[in-house]
Amino acid sequence: MSPKDPDFVQNPYPFYDRLREGGRMVFWEELGLPVIAGYDGVSMALRDSRFGRQPPAEFAPVIPAHLRPFYDLEDHSMLQLEGDTHRRLRGLVLRAFTSRRIKSLMPAIEVVCDDLLDAMDGVENSEVDFLDAFCRPLPVRIIAQLLGVPEEIWPDLLAWSNDMVALYQPRATPAVEAKAVAAATAISDYLRAYVDSRRAAPADDLITELIAAEAEGEKLTTDELISTCVLLLNAGHEATVHTVGIGVKTLCEHGSAQEALGEDAIDQTIEEVLRYDPPLHFFDRWVYEDTVFLGETLKRGDRIGLLLGAANRDPDAWDDPDHFDPTRKIKQNTAFGAGVHFCVGAPLARLELRVALPRLFDRFPDLTVTAPPRYADIWHFHGLEDLRVRL
Repeated sequence: MSPKDPDFVQNPYPFYDRLREGGRMVFWEELGLPVIAGYDGVSMALRDSRFGRQPPAEFAPVIPAHLRPFYDLEDHSMLQLEGDTHRRLRGLVLRAFTSRRIKSLMPAIEVVCDDLLDAMDGVENSEVDFLDAFCRPLPVRIIAQLLGVPEEIWPDLLAWSNDMVALYQPRATPAVEAKAVAAATAISDYLRAYVDSRRAAPADDLITELIAAEAEGEKLTTDELISTCVLLLNAGHEATVHTVGIGVKTLCEHGSAQEALGEDAIDQTIEEVLRYDPPLHFFDRWVYEDTVFLGETLKRGDRIGLLLGAANRDPDAWDDPDHFDPTRKIKQNTAFGAGVHFCVGAPLARLELRVALPRLFDRFPDLTVTAPPRYADIWHFHGLEDLRVRL
């Protein structure tokens, strides 16, 4: 089945079940890759140093010249790097992206949520597209405040992020490629100038912290700093948009919002939202050495696909996995990955959910979905194309 098949887009989980039934690693013809759909296999592969995001040098794809500005950012992104370079970048980022800084964002998240809810409260007929009214502006405003960029640039950041992540879809069209390259160029130019201004006038924001971060005498280069900011924007924005939208849809469908979002239950509910229908379903890994994994022979330069969404519905890992259960005992799911590439933004994403969901349902306890939600064709991300709600 193609990941662009309409039935798959709307509900990929039956196909994931068939993949698991086929074996611990099976060949997905339409992707042209062996894939892993089981929880144990995905978890092990994410942590295994024989596999990584960066291709072996002799197997590195040739980047077309017209896409070079986009991949200039990718080349310095810690998401795409391995080994000592990845450890250095991640260590420097974590020195700036501290738990203290994340926790300090709670008042800002509360203010942004309340602003968006106030605007929704005045909508005529009390019916809105919740994605446009709340989900899309929330994370970009939070990340922009975290970075320290001015409010007037927020709409541009949102547009640039949307255009860039569209290139991750399979078989992107020339028009999608052109918009992604233009967005990559625009955001690089903006951030380069902004970083220069922050070097001259430091402030209490993440960009200043990243400039100052140092380990063993090394600092982030300007290119690395820009790529890090773009990664935080694109990954943090896209994933949070989808998680909030899917979370609201799921809570409405199961009629459990008020009870599930109480102070003594919300942490379990957030983890169950992430497990049940996560915002990211696929990551690939390059194979670094000839090896045998899950009983299959792999060669250096092969690629394997890790199906995060499938792993989260594995019946060998969870009882009744297709049932949404906010009281389910917390167990690490694969929504944020695992191993050395575990998402550095996971604490911020959880905090945004912890603030946004209770505030939404406290303000609008009778919120209902008014039209069947449909998922967007945006593989490998997984999210809704719209969510019509009555407040």
